[in-house]
Amino acid sequence: MLTDEVGSRVVETWFKAISFSRWDADTKTAYVSAPNAFVRDWVSSQYQGLLKTHLSRLLNTNVSLTFIDESKTAVQRVEKDKPSISRMPKAPDAQNSRNQISPRYGFDSYIVGEHNSVAVAAAQAVAEKPGALYNPFFITGGSGMGKTHLLQAIGNQIKHTHPQAKVVYQSGDRFVHEFVNAIRYGKIKNFEERYKDADVLLVDDIQLLSHKEQTQEAFFHIFSTLYEKGKQIIFASDVLPDQIEGLSERLKSRLNGSLIADIQPPSVATKVAIVQNKALLQKMPIRDDVASFIATRASSNVRELEGLLIRVLAFAALTHQVLTVDLAHKVLARTTIETRQQALLDLPQVASCVAKHFSTSIAELRSTKRQKNLVDARHVAMYFMKKHTENSLRDIAAYWCRKDHTTVIHAIAKVEKLRLLDTILDQKMAAIERELHHR
Repeated sequence: MLTDEVGSRVVETWFKAISFSRWDADTKTAYVSAPNAFVRDWVSSQYQGLLKTHLSRLLNTNVSLTFIDESKTAVQRVEKDKPSISRMPKAPDAQNSRNQISPRYGFDSYIVGEHNSVAVAAAQAVAEKPGALYNPFFITGGSGMGKTHLLQAIGNQIKHTHPQAKVVYQSGDRFVHEFVNAIRYGKIKNFEERYKDADVLLVDDIQLLSHKEQTQEAFFHIFSTLYEKGKQIIFASDVLPDQIEGLSERLKSRLNGSLIADIQPPSVATKVAIVQNKALLQKMPIRDDVASFIATRASSNVRELEGLLIRVLAFAALTHQVLTVDLAHKVLARTTIETRQQALLDLPQVASCVAKHFSTSIAELRSTKRQKNLVDARHVAMYFMKKHTENSLRDIAAYWCRKDHTTVIHAIAKVEKLRLLDTILDQKMAAIERELHHR
């Protein structure tokens, strides 16, 4: 169950390092032992919700957790309804910062290279004089290139130099969710006021407004109001404005009027600097040769770089070994670029292949449209994503902007049954399978 939800790497690295210590029936508290503070802090900050859910189901009661650091016999209490505060930086996931700007995202921790120097220079200029220069400002680049970091660095800098400024950060999917709830509960006025009163509006993943006409209409009016007031508006997106399908022409025109700064994949030297910087942030500096090794084992995705670094640091801490290239090679042996290229695909590759065979686009697939052809294609894509990638069910659900991984489980089961009954679908899936094998 856990392996399906979070992936085998997480289970091997983190869950096998902890153990169930004891159960206090009076306080309904489960005590979980970790070998050191490093593991304790990471598991409590990243996976305590998941652990509480499964333990609560297993014990048929609402469980609280207490994590025990075996190395110091220190106890860290995880409050029932509040997320724990970890000494370790959290993974760079925009989902963790949907409603607020994280203080750990700053210009000082952002590694600058040829691939992003123009975007960083423009971002710093915007932060220095919000509303006066480069308004609107549009940051674009592939997934994991550091767009969220740069977007929030602007927000943090403005909050520091202009303490009275009202800075509002939101992701595209959360904006849609808020808008739908505002209509449902008759709070559309409150919704509009929150955004129209902003001095600075930062919108991450603006492409997620695609094919949502009513939401786009509301956003257009908010955009226009802020722009006319001279307020600073900043966007981040995986693609250029012209490439966002399902976006109204007038909104697309507004976005195209922005200063557009593109973040390209970093060079190897920059990736090495990124690895070293993130290790320092975790107060675990590493040697140059180890940083270089890790950098060459990852793609240009900064999140992937950090994931590999965390695995290596965790293993070294758990086994009390000095971190060397040989040790890093041992830990990352199963995740080298060569292995992934030979056996694994990423989620967009699978989606692209399925979209082609169903004569649609990725944007259409990821939309909320419920036409039978699109629904079938989404389910087929989920099926192949589980089969041909290392991503967990939660990762796949997140790609489709679904909160619950059970959606993916349902889709896979449905496709397996339908394939036995529908000859045409079976033939189409066989063709997709052949193409995926040759990618």
